[in-house]
Amino acid sequence: MHPALRPLRRLRRTGTCLVAGALLLTGCAAGTDGPVPAKAPSHLSGSVQLWHHYAGREATVVQAAVDDFEQKYPDVHVTVHSGQPDTKITQVVSSGGDADAMITNVNTTLGTACKTMEDLAPWMRRDGISDHDFQGIFAQATAFGGRRCALPTTSDVYGLYYNRTLLSRAGYRTPPRTLRQLEDMAMKLTTYHADGSLKTLGFNPLVGFQQNTSSTLGHAANVRWMKDGDAALGSSPQWHALMTWQQKFVQRIGYAKLKTFTAGLGDEWSADNAFQTGRVAMVLDGEWRVAFIQEQAKGLRYGTAPFPVLDGSGQRYGGGATSAADIGINKRSARKEAAWALVKYLTTDTDAAVKLANGIKNIPTLKSAAASPHLDAPPPYRTFIDASAHPASDTSPVTEIGSTLTATVDAFWTGYQQGSGRGLDGGLHKVDTDIDNALGLRRAK
Repeated sequence: MHPALRPLRRLRRTGTCLVAGALLLTGCAAGTDGPVPAKAPSHLSGSVQLWHHYAGREATVVQAAVDDFEQKYPDVHVTVHSGQPDTKITQVVSSGGDADAMITNVNTTLGTACKTMEDLAPWMRRDGISDHDFQGIFAQATAFGGRRCALPTTSDVYGLYYNRTLLSRAGYRTPPRTLRQLEDMAMKLTTYHADGSLKTLGFNPLVGFQQNTSSTLGHAANVRWMKDGDAALGSSPQWHALMTWQQKFVQRIGYAKLKTFTAGLGDEWSADNAFQTGRVAMVLDGEWRVAFIQEQAKGLRYGTAPFPVLDGSGQRYGGGATSAADIGINKRSARKEAAWALVKYLTTDTDAAVKLANGIKNIPTLKSAAASPHLDAPPPYRTFIDASAHPASDTSPVTEIGSTLTATVDAFWTGYQQGSGRGLDGGLHKVDTDIDNALGLRRAK
């Protein structure tokens, strides 16, 4: 699920709750869980309103899976509202709008919306569905606050892409496994123009370049985000070590040179992508890049590998940072049985999960789908499937403030990488304070 702008339509306001943004939502949650009938109905009928954030080609894939569901249950009709931003979806659900099921993003939305969503645990127990049916951490990541708010659909997994031709010319036969190796290889692979400006980069260490974020890079160091419900970056040796390594790497090349070089690169989502054109030899990116290369850079000789880990951090090599889409049920829905049938189909039916993964070009979270012979899984893509099941794979925490958590860290890190390297301890404690203040405001609602 690579980033994309989603069209925003006018929101129909209903109910008595004032909706002023995503951070107000759980304060006006209504509706109740269940009750869950002891047995599933022998015949299913009715209508379901499904809202999701996919647009364009990806929306077509979701619609195809919904069409298959309707063929299985011919007396159930699903109305699909595609291309809806997560903020709008959660507003519609919270304000009593006509939404029965919704697909959103775990890391940015689940924590802010969980109280408005049906607890799926009783439905799962009734129908014999287990957390163990899903890959790696994805079942755990789609529960929050003691509630099974949703189930995972497809996921993003991040790793290292490397240009085989450029690495071979520099004498390397295998990709780096540690960040120190990554830096050393990157410096050898970096070339300069006669005036000293950058011609090519081995690796661009700037936070803010493409997929370089606190969430994706944080995985490499096994960082600690939270402790007992509060932010804990300032007391995490791994955050200190990771940011120190990255800032020194930036200064070794030169921040101004990196900014100028980065500004001149092609758009990340176009055929001019810097990795695809050979201007950057190694990048941190998601599994979707395999499909982009197949379409836009067929002649590129490249490989994929788990992203390197920070020396001495305790992180195990082989996993990756992850992010997933999830699907849940509106607690206010009057059509919960039909909505549950749709949620169950899209998340636990092997053929449906394979169709979504093949079409959207994301990693399936259902174990049976990941192992299916019908999954389109060329070797570079298989790296990310293996990483998704690795015990070291992780994700940034789901919290009540959604993407504010990582955005706060990114904002600090973007500034820190420009400077001398001083002030890290105070800066991280200030990040903790800002996150805790945001969490406090949210929890008070």
